Amino acid sequence: MLKNDVKWPNSRRYKSHGEWEPIGFFSNCLCNATRFDLKLGFFSSSAINILSDGFATFLYNGGRMRLIINDILSEQDKYALLQAKNEHYIIPALPLTDLVSLKEILSERGRHFFDCIAWLIKNERIQIKIISPKGSNGISHTKCGLFADATNKVAFDGSCNFSRTALIENCESITAFCDWDSPSDKFKVEDVEDDFLQTFLEKDDTVEYLDATEIRTNILSAFPDKELNDLLKDEAKLLSDQSISNLPLSVQRALQRAKNKVNNVIKHIEDERIKAYTEKTEPHFPYSSGPRDYQVQAFENWKNNKQKGLFAMATGTGKTLTSLNCLLQIYNKSGYYKAIILVPTITLVEQWEVECRKFYFNNIVKVCSKYPSWQSEIDRIKLKETIDPDNASYVIISTYASFVRDKVFKEFATLPKKRLLLIADEAHNMGSGRILDKLDGIPFLRRIGLSATPERQFDDAGTARLYEFFGASDKFTFEYTMQEAIDNGFLCRYYYYPHIVRLTDAEMAEYMKISLKLAKMYNNSRKDFKKSDDILKILLLKRKHIIHKAINKEKVFRSIIHDRFVEKGDLKYTLVYVPEGNRPDDNNSDIYDDIDIVQDDDFSNHIIDKFTRIVQEVSPTTTVKKFTSDSTNRDEILTAFANGDLEVLTSMKCLDEGVDIPRSELAIFCASTGNPRQFIQRRGRILRTHKDKKFAYIHDLVVVPEVSSAAESFNMERNLLAGEIRRVKDFALLSENAYSSVQELDDILEYYNLSIF
Repeated sequence: MLKNDVKWPNSRRYKSHGEWEPIGFFSNCLCNATRFDLKLGFFSSSAINILSDGFATFLYNGGRMRLIINDILSEQDKYALLQAKNEHYIIPALPLTDLVSLKEILSERGRHFFDCIAWLIKNERIQIKIISPKGSNGISHTKCGLFADATNKVAFDGSCNFSRTALIENCESITAFCDWDSPSDKFKVEDVEDDFLQTFLEKDDTVEYLDATEIRTNILSAFPDKELNDLLKDEAKLLSDQSISNLPLSVQRALQRAKNKVNNVIKHIEDERIKAYTEKTEPHFPYSSGPRDYQVQAFENWKNNKQKGLFAMATGTGKTLTSLNCLLQIYNKSGYYKAIILVPTITLVEQWEVECRKFYFNNIVKVCSKYPSWQSEIDRIKLKETIDPDNASYVIISTYASFVRDKVFKEFATLPKKRLLLIADEAHNMGSGRILDKLDGIPFLRRIGLSATPERQFDDAGTARLYEFFGASDKFTFEYTMQEAIDNGFLCRYYYYPHIVRLTDAEMAEYMKISLKLAKMYNNSRKDFKKSDDILKILLLKRKHIIHKAINKEKVFRSIIHDRFVEKGDLKYTLVYVPEGNRPDDNNSDIYDDIDIVQDDDFSNHIIDKFTRIVQEVSPTTTVKKFTSDSTNRDEILTAFANGDLEVLTSMKCLDEGVDIPRSELAIFCASTGNPRQFIQRRGRILRTHKDKKFAYIHDLVVVPEVSSAAESFNMERNLLAGEIRRVKDFALLSENAYSSVQELDDILEYYNLSIF
C-alpha cells in the first residue's frame, strides 16, 4: 500500500544524486499502486526505460493505467531510428504510430515496458489519449500524474522529465503530495487529478485529440503476447544486481525496494503453483534422501514411548521435519493425518504451513488473529470426522494465545483424542500459567513437544509438569545437542567474543539501591529467593532495566561495528539484538505469570533508534533496517537481508523463536536478558548453515556490576552472576576460539572468586 509500504521522505521531495532519487519514487509507487494516471510530454524509449522498474509488479497488483502523451518522439529516438533506417533521410518529427520500427532499436528494458503495455491493452487495463496543442506548432510538455491504491492517492508534479538523462544524470526534482498528510495536500492531490481528468475526458479546449487506434494496434502486433509470470521474471532480470550495477549508488539503492517487491511477488506465485500441485500429490517426505538417521531414531523413540515425547533438539537441526516425519509415519500406516500444531507467534503459523505443504499435508487450517474465519473450516473438519473419520485428514496450526481461549479450546477438545497428534513447538510455552491450567483438559494421547531448551527458567514445578505431560519424566524422549549438530555439519562453526560491560557510577548507585532490597529477600544457603511475589518481580524488573540501558554498551557496540567494517569493507549479514524496552510498572499488580514485563514503547524506540544510528554513523553507506513487532513487511525485510541488499538488521526480540535466516554471519548480542533460552535461540539463528558461509561470529555484551565484597548483597550478586557465567561458558566452550574467549572473563572471575569450570 502507498501509505505504509513505501518509504517517504519527510519533505515529500525527490532530487537526483541524493538519498531520495526520483527513480525510487516511480519504482516504489508502481510496486504498491493499483492505478497510475500519467500526463506526459515527451514519450521516449528513455522514459520507457525508467518506467520498466516495477511495472510488471504494478500489473500483478491489478494495476490500471491512463496515459496522456503527445505525438512527438524525443530527439534521441528520432536519431536512433534515422541511423537504423537511412542516415541521409531527415524527418522533423516521428509519429508514435511507427512502433514496429521503434521496437528494432529499443533496449531490452524498453522492450519489457512495451510487453507490459501490450499486456495492458489485451486485458483492457490501459487507456491512451494522444494530444497536441491546439493552433500551435509547440508540443504538450506536462510532467504530472497520480498513483492510487484502494485507500490513498499520491500526486506528483515538478521539473522531472521521464528520461534516463533527467532521472539519473541531470539534477532534477519532483514533489509528491500525499492525501493523508494534511487537508492542504489533499486539495493538491485533487487539483492534479481534476486537471488530468479534464484533459483525459476530452474537455480541455487547449489541445487537439488525435486517434489512438493505430498506436494500440501497432503495439499489439509488434510485441508478442506474454504471460504475466514472464513479465515478472523479465522485470526481476532488469532489476538484478548485474543489470543496475553501472548506475549511481544512490539510484541503485532507490531501486532495491522495487527489486525486493518483484522478487517477493515471484516467490508468492511460485508458492501458489507448488500449493496447487501438491494438492494432487500423496503425502511423502520432502527430500529424496529421506529423513536423517537421527530423525528416524527420534520417531522410533517416540513410538516406543507410547507415542509421547519431548524432543530437545538444538536450533537448526530440523525439529519441524522430525515431528512432521512422525505424522507422516502415522499416515503411511493408517491412511490419514490429523494434527494440531501449537506455536508462539503468527510468523511461525506461516512457517509451519510452508513446512507442512512440503510434506504434501494440504488440508490446513490456521487459527490466530490474522485468520478469523477458522470456525467454518473447523466445522467442516468435524462434519467429515462424523461422516468418514478414516478419510478425514487435516492439520490445524494455532498460536498458543488462540489455543487457550475457552471457545477455541472447547472446539479442539471435541476432535478425536486417540488419532490426533498434538505438536507443541517451543514447548516450554506449555508450562506457562494459562496453558498449564488447561493441561489436564487436553485429551489428545499422541503428543510431541519441541524445544531447544525445554527447561523453564526459575520454574521447577512448571518444568516437571511439562515433562510429565509429554511422557518424559526421567529424560528427554530424544535429544540432539548443539555439539552434535556442529560436529555433524548441520550447524555452522563459530567464533565467540564476550565483552565485559561495566555500569557507570550513576547506574551503579541506582543498581545498589535495588540490590540491597533484593538481598533481604534472598536465601543464601538455597541460592534463590525466599518467595515470589509482585514486589520481588518489580524489583527484579528495575534491576533488569538498569542492565538493559547501560550506557557503556553503546561504546562497545560502536567499536565492534567499526572493527568489522574496517576488516571486511562492509557490514553484510549482521544481526544486532538490541536491549529490550522494558520497565517495571509500580501501579500494575497484574504481573503475568510468564511475561513479567510491561512494554515501554517510547523507551523501546529510543534504544533501537540509538543502535541503528550508530551503524549509520560508522558507515553512512550501509543499509540498516529495524526489525520489530511493528514491522509490517517482515518477509520482505528478511528476503532483502538474505540477498545482501539489506546489510544490517537491528532487532528487538523478534528474531528469537523459529525465524530462519541462514545467511547471517555476524550477531551482536547487546540485550542482557539473563534468559539462557533466549541466548540459545539466538545462537541457533546465527549458526544456520549456508553454502557461502564458513564461520559465524558472535559478540556478546555481558554487563557485570562490581558489587563491593563488604556489601550485604555480595553473595546474592555472586550467585546470580554464576548463572550468567554458565551461559557464557556454554557459548565459549563450543566455539573455535574457546581458550581466548574464556580469558576475557579472567578479571571478573577473580573479583567474584568464581570458576568457569
